[in-house]
Amino acid sequence: MNCIVIDDEKMARVIIQTLCNEVKSLNLVKEFSGAIEAIKYLNENKVDLIFLDIHMPNFSGLDFIKTLKNPCKVIFTTSDPKFALEAFEYDFIVDYLLKPIELPRFEKAIIKAQKLNLEQRKVVPAAKKEIKNDFYVNIDRRLIKIDLSHIYLIKANGDYIQIKTEDKDYVVHSTLKKIQEKLPDSLFLKVHRSYIINVKKIIDIEDNSVLIKKDVVPVSRSNRPELMKRLDLL
Repeated sequence: MNCIVIDDEKMARVIIQTLCNEVKSLNLVKEFSGAIEAIKYLNENKVDLIFLDIHMPNFSGLDFIKTLKNPCKVIFTTSDPKFALEAFEYDFIVDYLLKPIELPRFEKAIIKAQKLNLEQRKVVPAAKKEIKNDFYVNIDRRLIKIDLSHIYLIKANGDYIQIKTEDKDYVVHSTLKKIQEKLPDSLFLKVHRSYIINVKKIIDIEDNSVLIKKDVVPVSRSNRPELMKRLDLL
């Protein structure tokens, strides 16, 4: 199995490399000190297994797994036991190894990963949502047609939402949740409890905000991993 290790501590990466060398079925192809570099690598390369630390600066291991588009198997390697229950909510999490990691325990986790690979059933893809090019909004008893590709930002404001397009802004009596159900996932993403953005219109991303046209839109911590997952990082 081709694998990578993601850990901000150099010594921890060396230990995983040493353990991998003891298991003939493992081929450690890359190591990373941060999650962002690993995301870029995985956008271009496939691996079978990831050894992942939880506590890393800026982008934790739990944030990282939320960005995985086609998750491979993941083994957490951490000194903190308190996230085990949360980690195992994901089907692709194989094991949760507590540091310091000893070879017998490491080998047991690898055997489990190998068995899961063999037993993995084929999953029937879910039916795709029908992609629409436009929808109608009710404004002052008039039905106005809006081209979805022209929308770059939707903002909630009390009982109303503001729809910003390249040509005009519209204020509609509705909720963010209701309009989100009508939007194609391929174009739009809720990045904050009050904002939905067109990901194709993003100009810049900095820290916890995105720039779309002239609007700076906040990105909540819980929605940041999904935003990173949707972007094609170079």
